[in-house]
Amino acid sequence: MTENSPVPALATRENFLLDDRIRGVPPGTFGLDSRLVASQRWHPADGRMSLPVLTLDEEAFIANRDLFLRYAREQGAMIAPHAKTPMAPDLARSLVEAGAWGTTVADVRQAAVMLRAGLTRLIVANEVGGSGGANRLAALVGAWPGVELFVFADSVAAAHALAEAWRGNAKLPPLRVLVELGAGRAGARTTGEAEAIADAVDAAGGRLLIAGVATYEGAAAQPDPGRTEEVISALLAMTADMFLRLRARVGGDVPLIVTAGGSVFFDKVVAALSPAVSGNGNATLVLRSGAIFFHDHGVYDRSLGALDARNGFAVGGVSVSARNSFRPA
Repeated sequence: MTENSPVPALATRENFLLDDRIRGVPPGTFGLDSRLVASQRWHPADGRMSLPVLTLDEEAFIANRDLFLRYAREQGAMIAPHAKTPMAPDLARSLVEAGAWGTTVADVRQAAVMLRAGLTRLIVANEVGGSGGANRLAALVGAWPGVELFVFADSVAAAHALAEAWRGNAKLPPLRVLVELGAGRAGARTTGEAEAIADAVDAAGGRLLIAGVATYEGAAAQPDPGRTEEVISALLAMTADMFLRLRARVGGDVPLIVTAGGSVFFDKVVAALSPAVSGNGNATLVLRSGAIFFHDHGVYDRSLGALDARNGFAVGGVSVSARNSFRPA
């Protein structure tokens, strides 16, 4: 899309009925088909809508989408944008149709929403939660046999729970498992812990497959910027090392992914992980940045503007309209 080309409209395929029980919908609205919303010409400032209401600037979203997808291509990376920010299937589909590798979700429920919308390459960027979560994931995959799904495991117990759920249903295809490394939140803390997870996956009798390594560098952020740099650099170095260890374990014929990257430190991820991945012909670096497509006028704007390399990278795509109810004297 060139600078002067018209901005294409976002395709809306998820239609449903709206009424005034939904935030923002004007009182007295009953059974309105969502495809007719535009014809109502609602506006947060015209007094009809219940406030507060969050709106999306479509032109800003598309500009951010095209900019970040171009950035990823130029860096030799793919992206599976995290859908948890909007949880809007039409927006997730727009990103995939524009060139995203897939979609990231936080849990089994979010995966179900995206599968129903036709998005079938998913990263569940989280542990699913013991045997109960593993069984729910198995039920979901059983209902959607065509899904290409990757899931995090950050402990031997997590791998065992997934293996048990998959052994319980021989019709399920082998599950792709990403060994998760971490700092500050989830994820194995040492290479030894990560190797033990990989051992547990290998011991699952073919029901689980080692599909790569994952991390989230944003959880490593510290109050002190210098310390943040140190912790993130160490985490990404361990991730690159673990990728090479997994490659040696599975051999060169098995495709692997390395996935990381929020919406603040994605350039550090590319710089740290690209050398290891690009030197391997059967591996893909997959970023998971999601909020970058919407940006904001606060946390992300300040974070990206802190470094010249990121300044002006994206524009704010969402606005909140609200009414001030009190003005104390």
